[in-house]
Amino acid sequence: MKYYIISGEASGDLHAANLVKHIFLRDTRAQVRAWGGNLLRQAGACVVKDYSETAYMGFVEVLTHLRSIVRNFAFCKKDILTYQPDVVILVDYPGFNLRIARYLHKHKIPVYYYISPQVWAWKKNRVHTIRQNVDEMFVILPFEQEFYAQYGVKVHYFGHPLLDVVQQFKADADFAGKYVAGERPVVAVLPGSRHQEIKRMLPVMLAVAGKYKDYQFIIAGVEQHKKLYGQYVHGDNIKIMYNNTYNLLSHACAAMVTSGTATLETALFNVPQVVCYKATYLSYYIAKHLVKGIKYISLVNLIADDDLVKELIQSDMNVNSLQQELDKILQGAARNNMLQKYDRLHQKLGDGKATEKIVANMIELLHRKNARESTE
Repeated sequence: MKYYIISGEASGDLHAANLVKHIFLRDTRAQVRAWGGNLLRQAGACVVKDYSETAYMGFVEVLTHLRSIVRNFAFCKKDILTYQPDVVILVDYPGFNLRIARYLHKHKIPVYYYISPQVWAWKKNRVHTIRQNVDEMFVILPFEQEFYAQYGVKVHYFGHPLLDVVQQFKADADFAGKYVAGERPVVAVLPGSRHQEIKRMLPVMLAVAGKYKDYQFIIAGVEQHKKLYGQYVHGDNIKIMYNNTYNLLSHACAAMVTSGTATLETALFNVPQVVCYKATYLSYYIAKHLVKGIKYISLVNLIADDDLVKELIQSDMNVNSLQQELDKILQGAARNNMLQKYDRLHQKLGDGKATEKIVANMIELLHRKNARESTE
């Protein structure tokens, strides 16, 4: 069968790549065309649009890149119609993917949505768009199944795929020799994968790092932003490594993490963390007035439904506050309490075979659809 996958950022590239690996295992004749990054390429997909060209963060940035976004829509529609896939799998990235879903529904091309937009937090009217235009919804957070079911959406939950990835990861035995200097404990710095995130978060994180001479700080970097990191990285106790986040987390005693998928990855590696988030004033003001009834921004706290990790948001994301919270998790009761709560979090996320089960279910549903059509 022919599959077309659209992911628009680093985390989507990771999850989509793991989908593709299992697709090829179950469908030996599979052809996969995709929007994504290097992980999808390595998995065997033909990537026709790199997510570095499509990842726009915040209301203001979207407005300033409207021409590029319109061109991307036009290219995507034409490319899908030319390719004629058996199914299009949309991975998160709702601003783009939900519009594409409407278009595909009009052209009677099956749409599976993998990793839900956060419609339970804001823009709940998107639920109706999903019900009308998405054939099957595959969610990765336990509370999302009940949420979608009450709106009549065909929804499936098999656990969180990050658990699969972390369980299968094997740490590099030579990592410490390459990156870790001496016996000082390692604190991981995860400033995000987008240009705007790094510019807002990294200077504050590194200002805090400069206050700890008994620790070494290693930044989890992405290669496309090498020049940007160079503007901020100074000091003997600060290093940077690229595309090696899991090895870093497997050696870290604590972490400063920009809110996003990385918060859950950090928790799955049992690394105590402080979560950081800072947007432009306008973007944050708009988001704050649109989001209703949600107490947390980090995936860890949302899944746990608890103040499991400290969230420093907007003006609270400053050097003094970040240092105070980092002090708490480097040693003592707060650190031990967080590690104990991590254990309960893991239990909510399934048995570590989510991706395998999701792909098996997707392919079974496609076969059923094809069988029905052949008898009509």
